[in-house]
Amino acid sequence: MIKILFICHGNICRSPMAEFCLRDILVKANALSGVEIASAATSAEEIGNPVYPPARQKLREHGIDPSGKRARQISRPDYEKYDIIVAMERYNLRNMERILGHDPARKFRLLMDYTDTPGDVADPWYTGDFDEAWDDIEKGCRAMAQRIINGEKL
Repeated sequence: MIKILFICHGNICRSPMAEFCLRDILVKANALSGVEIASAATSAEEIGNPVYPPARQKLREHGIDPSGKRARQISRPDYEKYDIIVAMERYNLRNMERILGHDPARKFRLLMDYTDTPGDVADPWYTGDFDEAWDDIEKGCRAMAQRIINGEKL
């Protein structure tokens, strides 16, 4: 079993989009067995809130229903529970270290580092551009999915 946790600031836009995107890709490839996927926030601002409406709409455009997802904050036990913890941007990595401490097991990753265009996932919270964020997320999740399918290390 491989356990993946996606992280963004509030857990209402990018990280739930990544959670549901990767799950959808793996389901369609008949490769979800043995994979657990979740998402969380580094902040407490949105705890309990559903996926942000424009992010929810973007997921639904791709046939993905995020109903029931509620924002939660990452906590210290998550470090032990998950095999990899995938941030949407460098700012999230800094906050993950603040909350979880250092990363001795080298579990922290950036989603776009799985692609040929490393960097941060575009942040739609400030730009309103959920298309750009989706494109980044889908590209990163497809690259991760391919590694999972091929049995490669994440």
